[in-house]
Amino acid sequence: MSTHTDKTAGPAGEKSFDIDDPRTTRFDIVVEGARRDDIEIVHYEPQFAEGTKAERRMVRLVAFLFLLTGLAATAFLVVYIWWPWQYEGAHGGDKLFTPLLGLTLGVALGALGFGILVWGKKVLPKEVSIQDRHQGQSSSPEEQRIVGQTMLYMADELNVRRRPLLGVSLLAGLAPVAAVAAAPLVGGLISDPHKNNQMFRTGFAAANEGEKIRLVREDGRPIRPADISSGGQLTVFPGIEHGVSNMHADSPTLLIHLRDSDAQDARRNNEREGKPDFMWGNYIAYSKICTHAGCPASLYEQQTNRLLCPCHQSQFLITDNARPIFGPASRRLPQLPIEVDEEGFFVARTDYQEPVGPDFWERPA
Repeated sequence: MSTHTDKTAGPAGEKSFDIDDPRTTRFDIVVEGARRDDIEIVHYEPQFAEGTKAERRMVRLVAFLFLLTGLAATAFLVVYIWWPWQYEGAHGGDKLFTPLLGLTLGVALGALGFGILVWGKKVLPKEVSIQDRHQGQSSSPEEQRIVGQTMLYMADELNVRRRPLLGVSLLAGLAPVAAVAAAPLVGGLISDPHKNNQMFRTGFAAANEGEKIRLVREDGRPIRPADISSGGQLTVFPGIEHGVSNMHADSPTLLIHLRDSDAQDARRNNEREGKPDFMWGNYIAYSKICTHAGCPASLYEQQTNRLLCPCHQSQFLITDNARPIFGPASRRLPQLPIEVDEEGFFVARTDYQEPVGPDFWERPA
């Protein structure tokens, strides 16, 4: 490493520097720019002699890490777009969807980080510089040019021109990573989230006209009114195939037997909201999925008729259309229209009339 040192003393004792001198190298400009900013480059040394086996080995290692980044990010995109994700019974491929997304994204980001670290620690020259503290001043055109040349010199030191494998591998690695960042934003354009009206259907939606879905316990047994004492409550599910499974995770419902005076308040408030036939007798049913973050809102307080979500402490007033009265939830729990069939078992008259859970949590109540 050599520098051009043809400098003369200025009127204030400062050394002059001819930036346009053809003998001035880019590194000379870097050193001069550092000096003007009160920076002394104490040590500057390449880690490898140009063209040595050690240098080529490190370049290949960095290139491998960047290419691994690109392959893992591409695998993430393939899994995100084409891997089956909808619930299947037993050991379906959907069980691997989330783990594969985490694995591929983790490998991509990890390889990218290690690639940058190896490049900076093992390939770039070692430098030790010391800078004095000083007040900033406006820059002259010459100083601005020095800054530009310094940045170009830094780009030269990356040696992408002399080591094209680094540049190609970096581009091959970062392009898929950029696509990974954009994938969740454009995912709705790949698959319609409203396909089959799935945001508005639960397990209580009848497959055939006139059919009504029974409310059943976790073991599949149907429920009669006498099964729930006054002031009691029971978690129920749609009495269909896989109704008590993750396939219908949006369907758990809380069936509550209100006391006489509370039931009168609830009916009066239902009529006000245009739901005069949603209750059956003193029984009322609400979605168990909290409208804030989808947690199970299942802690029922009989004395106050409040339903508490244990995750973030949202509270809903059961006698007033499960209106949120405390906590972060901003939308009431949807109410399920219920009645009793000819055999004396509870059934859902129709499906929920509002989307359950936090799917539309920004929608006004």
